[in-house]
Amino acid sequence: MDDIRQLKDIQLDALREVANIGAGHAATALSQMIGGRIMISVPRITVTALEDVPRQLADPEEPIAAVLMHMLGDLTGRTLLVFPKPTAKRLAELMLRRPINLENDLNELEQSAVKECGNILSAAYMNALSEFMGMMLLPSPPSLAVDMSSAVITSAYLQFTAEPNYVVCVESEFLMDDTSERLRGLFLLLPDPASLQAILRAVRVA
Repeated sequence: MDDIRQLKDIQLDALREVANIGAGHAATALSQMIGGRIMISVPRITVTALEDVPRQLADPEEPIAAVLMHMLGDLTGRTLLVFPKPTAKRLAELMLRRPINLENDLNELEQSAVKECGNILSAAYMNALSEFMGMMLLPSPPSLAVDMSSAVITSAYLQFTAEPNYVVCVESEFLMDDTSERLRGLFLLLPDPASLQAILRAVRVA
């Protein structure tokens, strides 16, 4: 098995369990930051063509906020945490614990809050994968892009030397306990070729 498209349901279930563990850790950390209970579930995990990702989240011409982090250490590659722009603004409100102007672009402080949210969630997913693999995995500082979804995904695609036709896509749903509000985002795992092979070997025996 040398192609991510060959993953079977039982192997996707193994990755889903890893993502669930990461989501639990992230929910705890975010709850502490926002001062209220937040739960994060992983309703779905799929192998998706990178160019199809915009349609999973929003219209390709709709603006999104994407937090990009590099994976360093024994596993290398990139992760992308993607939210519709209104969701990113709502998360910024929760992180800052105050209302923000939803009509304006994110200011520097609000961008920082979204990056920190992305940092917490992506790092939690990466730590869970690191423990599952028994390998060291270090996240880089996060960077934020706010643009049309097609432009953000194209930019991420062009950063690869080898063609990353397919990525692991983890649908993440945030549930605010006090308001029953639900917010949705996508976590994309884009491993480099050697790291992809290591992950495929690990889930093959899972």
